[in-house]
Amino acid sequence: MEDYKQLLNNILGEILKQGASDFLIAVNKYPIARIDNRLTPLTQFEILTSQATEGLCFAMLTEDQRKILLSKKDIDFSYSLNEEARFRVNVFLQRGSFSAAMRLIPSKIPTMEFLNIPPIVHDFTLRATQGFFLVVGPSGHGKSTALAAMIDEINHNRTEHIVTIEDPIEYLYNPDRSVIDQREIGSDALGFSEALRASFRQDPNVIMVGEMRDPETIAVAITAAETGHLVFSTLHTNNAAQTIDRIIDAFPPSQQNQIRAQMAGSLLGILSRRLIPQVGGGRIAAHELLIANSAVRNLIRENKTHQLDLVIETSGEEGMISLNRSLVNLVKQKNITLDQAQQYSLNPNELKLLLK
Repeated sequence: MEDYKQLLNNILGEILKQGASDFLIAVNKYPIARIDNRLTPLTQFEILTSQATEGLCFAMLTEDQRKILLSKKDIDFSYSLNEEARFRVNVFLQRGSFSAAMRLIPSKIPTMEFLNIPPIVHDFTLRATQGFFLVVGPSGHGKSTALAAMIDEINHNRTEHIVTIEDPIEYLYNPDRSVIDQREIGSDALGFSEALRASFRQDPNVIMVGEMRDPETIAVAITAAETGHLVFSTLHTNNAAQTIDRIIDAFPPSQQNQIRAQMAGSLLGILSRRLIPQVGGGRIAAHELLIANSAVRNLIRENKTHQLDLVIETSGEEGMISLNRSLVNLVKQKNITLDQAQQYSLNPNELKLLLK
């Protein structure tokens, strides 16, 4: 096992050197790094046998975690490479062999400016005291990082009690003006909804829910936002309209009108992110930002979410921005190519018109 531990650390050291965002362990493959969103085999290492993938995966696990993996067939956790880096890890079985996906968690929490987050989002981190703010987008497009930047801005600028509920804990916060308690599902709490309910008795001002995975968690999070808490969370959705629909549709028809009314009353905003390969290397973020003004609240209440895109497009003066507008700005600034913009646009025909 020590040999595999050393091999794992050698591979992760190489990944850090190459600036990869992710690392994949798969049987009969070289170790694979994701660099600028492209999968790159690390051919300086040997192709991994089934025995090697098991050894590498088990080298990261405690005895209790191994039991969970063998019982449930997959497990989420975090892994630290000495003092150099931390990774979010999912180990799973596929066709009888062990595989893993590891995502690098930078040791320093980036600022909102560094992440290219629209400046008006500062209104929610510096002034909002109650309500619900969501960061959405596909997997691997920086939702957790954006959320961490927002929580850390509160930490450095406001005196609040912040409770985070994560699976697993990703960024480690250094409490500054705020008090921060970080709870990890599995080791500190049984589940998101249970931890969220318990947080009501922990005197929080700000609650961060790593991910809303089920109707129960969504319902408790909305209730928290209604009862005087500032709640942040993420969802795997493409844009604001789809996010509202996904939340409503998670509930049976008999409850949907109530949830719609609660969302209309408690929502602050929805930030959707895309990380796009940048000219010259690296990736840069494009955003869609919905701010819950009276028009947005009415559309949610009246079940007219299909009109939200139009509200975003015509509310630039209030700070809202559509994904296409964001892509156009990045093309004009020569940060991304036209081809990249079209690839990531949800409405390429509208994008062409805006570019003209």
